Amino acid sequence: MRATRPRLIQPIDVVDVFVYVVVLALTVQFLPEVLSESFVLTLLTAVLLKIILEVVLVVKKAVAGRIRSADRVLPRIVAIATLVLVLPGSKLLVLWAVDTVFGDAVSLGGFFAVTGLIIVLMLSRAGVRAVLTPKTEATTVR
Repeated sequence: MRATRPRLIQPIDVVDVFVYVVVLALTVQFLPEVLSESFVLTLLTAVLLKIILEVVLVVKKAVAGRIRSADRVLPRIVAIATLVLVLPGSKLLVLWAVDTVFGDAVSLGGFFAVTGLIIVLMLSRAGVRAVLTPKTEATTVR
């Protein structure tokens, strides 16, 4: 019998990238400060955002876990300060990464534009995942 390895990329990850592409394309269409020179660049930007946002979510969950598990004041304050730095730092990381990888071919605007974009990306992702997640028999209303 052959052991199966866990897949690095799950189907929901592909769905997330498609959702990100749609949101990015609409943002490019309606916000003049957000630019992408081609569809391929929009797709690659969506993949880059998927990678960055997954890493940021892991870091945020780890920091939130430290806040909850801290039994003394000083470790809790340090964890809260870390979270306060991670939240805006993640937006700056996105701006830096997009600029480094794509240069002038892609622009996500400034700090506030990318913050709004990330909020819409995460809400869209959550909405699509809620629609696609199978409902169990106990939670369905008849």
